[in-house]
Amino acid sequence: MTSTIKTREIHYTAKDGSNLIGYFAAPVSETPVAGVIVAPEWWGRTEYTLQRARELAEHGYAALAIDMYGDKKVTDQASQANEWMTQTFQDADTIVTRASAGLETLAQQAEVNPEQLAAIGFCYGGKVVLDLARSGADLKAVASFHGTLSPKTPAEQGKIQAEILVLHGEQDSMVTLDDVAKFKAEMDHADVNYEVIILENAKHGFSNPLADERAKANGVDLGYNPQAEQQSLNAMYGLLERTL
Repeated sequence: MTSTIKTREIHYTAKDGSNLIGYFAAPVSETPVAGVIVAPEWWGRTEYTLQRARELAEHGYAALAIDMYGDKKVTDQASQANEWMTQTFQDADTIVTRASAGLETLAQQAEVNPEQLAAIGFCYGGKVVLDLARSGADLKAVASFHGTLSPKTPAEQGKIQAEILVLHGEQDSMVTLDDVAKFKAEMDHADVNYEVIILENAKHGFSNPLADERAKANGVDLGYNPQAEQQSLNAMYGLLERTL
């Protein structure tokens, strides 16, 4: 792991006119390194998302925690998070438009090798990166942590360039094992190189240490599972090492 990293905020604009603020973290390196966008949970571009970007930088990757709502908005209220997330569903192109802007911004940074790009996402962010992959984005790898798997439009055969990794909690009541089966069928039909790992005794939000607190405050079925968190992160880093 790299001990010395640098961070900065980056303002960028998506084609839909939204003003977005990303958080960039990269190892101190004389040569450009592979880049990874980090798509946030429905809470927005929280400290948790920034932490994941810093961890990627410590592992030798440049990372951009992307902003999906604009002005780096965050909340700890499920009702507000749902409102913001739902707004990005109203136009079929919004998610891919904003995620693509983040990916392009990452690729433009001097610290990044634009030929070696990947995307990871958590919860809502899992849907974001999967939809970005479905759009045919130039990605080597995509990892979804407790993400929404249902597509707006199913993947077309041969369009997904990335190797896909889905990390799913066995006890996730928001995204069911039936949803997982439908996702597998979609990937098989589209000839995608993918893997789904089902994590035992893990609920939605298993990778976030704040999941239990958020669940209690909002009456939603979330749960942190440190074993599932570590297992899923190990699988993700294995994917990145193999593909980037």
